[in-house]
Amino acid sequence: MDSNRKGLLYFACAVSAMGGLLFGYDWVVIGGAKPFYELYFGIDCSPLMQGVAMTTALVGCLFGAMVAGGAADRFGRKPLLMVSAVLFTVSAIATGLAEDFTLFNIARFIGGIGIGVASALAPMYIAEVSPANIRGRMVSLNQMTIVLGILAAQIVNMLLARDTMSPDTQAWNVGWGWRWMFWAETPPAALFLVMSFFIPESPVYVKMKAAPMLVGKKAEAGLGELFQPKYRKVLLLGLVIAVFQQWCGTNVIFNYAQEIFVSAGYDVDGMFINIVITGIANVIFTFVALYTIERWGRRTLMLIGAGGLGLIYLILGGCYLAGVTGFIMVALVVSAISVYAMTLGPVTWTLLAEIFPNRIRGIAMATCTFALWVGCCTLTFSFPPMNAVLGSSGSFWIYSAICICAFTFLLRNCPETKGKSLEELEKELVRDKE
Repeated sequence: MDSNRKGLLYFACAVSAMGGLLFGYDWVVIGGAKPFYELYFGIDCSPLMQGVAMTTALVGCLFGAMVAGGAADRFGRKPLLMVSAVLFTVSAIATGLAEDFTLFNIARFIGGIGIGVASALAPMYIAEVSPANIRGRMVSLNQMTIVLGILAAQIVNMLLARDTMSPDTQAWNVGWGWRWMFWAETPPAALFLVMSFFIPESPVYVKMKAAPMLVGKKAEAGLGELFQPKYRKVLLLGLVIAVFQQWCGTNVIFNYAQEIFVSAGYDVDGMFINIVITGIANVIFTFVALYTIERWGRRTLMLIGAGGLGLIYLILGGCYLAGVTGFIMVALVVSAISVYAMTLGPVTWTLLAEIFPNRIRGIAMATCTFALWVGCCTLTFSFPPMNAVLGSSGSFWIYSAICICAFTFLLRNCPETKGKSLEELEKELVRDKE
């Protein structure tokens, strides 16, 4: 590959991965804004309305993921990335401007659609424009930008949230601080929109439109075709991988960091410090994934992730049961984040972008991403009641059992895809029984 083509490839992948950056930021920023917008909208004593505010974007994610595949096959990958950039920009501005709770939730729903579209399209686009020998590394770039977005949101929240003990600073937090947390997303969202005009369309999509007879009688595949017997095994693999990335339990640490670190014996100040520490570990070990995914392979990393998390959660649950507090607990939590960041986090997106044939990749990615967000919703909603009944020890033992079951499934069913073209993988993974 000459230097000009290589430069265009890196540019296209970097721009597409900006969707991941905004995905990560938009997903996490609400956690820092939560205490302040709840007071502003008067829902601080209403658990129901608090739950609505926290889940509106997730509902948008489900909707965005559901429509992304069909729209990408009909209109192209590039236009859908541009649409997601518009949605992120509008949501960031509108959420910060919201003067009533209804408008706030509408703005969050719009941002959620952007997350759903970007999470389905960005890894797929990168996989389709990248050569086989570096495809895994380039798709992992999307996960890298996601964790950078998460860390950016954590840092912005920490910097904008002022000392709540002072009436004056509390007035800032409730009146303006939470708004600026959302507005801070506007510059990168606008940059993503501008830069997306200059990336090329996916060559796979161009080929599908230019010569539809090469991939079937029509250019777009629907759900009916996706569920044909010949795709059954690869679809099951994709759905299990997608849901397991959420049900492995690691995102509970991000969503419920307060409960986890308080249970481990930390006060509020220590909790915030530990949250940033987990964010930094997330970024560092995602960098590790960029170098290991093409050397160790996807299958190996998925097995390390499932087995490693199963063991760590087993130990973590035992420590909670024994009343262990302090550094040991933080070390175990950071270890779990680190294992996830170099395995299940990036490799899931890489595998989902690789294993499906060109013919159904758009609708298959959308279906698996939809399943992933369903997994995220069920994980988010199940942790508080499960934690109340079983305690932190029982909750992490449940996640350990899930990881062990997933390890068994992956050991039997997960293929190695590194170094193989998308066409080679299609021949290996799909058995045409027609």
